[in-house]
Amino acid sequence: MADDSWSTITALAARFNEADAALGVPTEEQHVLQVLKIGEEFGEAAQAVIGAKGTNPRKGNSHTWDDVHAEVADTVITGMVTLARMRPDAAAYFADQLKLKAARFLAAETP
Repeated sequence: MADDSWSTITALAARFNEADAALGVPTEEQHVLQVLKIGEEFGEAAQAVIGAKGTNPRKGNSHTWDDVHAEVADTVITGMVTLARMRPDAAAYFADQLKLKAARFLAAETP
């Protein structure tokens, strides 16, 4: 990323690591709980989509598409923090994974 997003992500990861360590949560369990947090954030994004579409008759249009965007951003941030908590080389690892995954879709077509 061109800005200092990974610095912020790394700082957040360190803060959460410290908080969990202070509670006596073992490292592997911290990782498991952090992965589950991604699921929680995804669930909130899904709820926002349902609310934006108004498909829950009990709640109607309870969210806007801006709410959806914010929840998706929360999910992405949580995923990045999770990776940073698991890997000290998260930024480089992410960049490598992005190249690998993108190559599947952006590869030049051969005649």
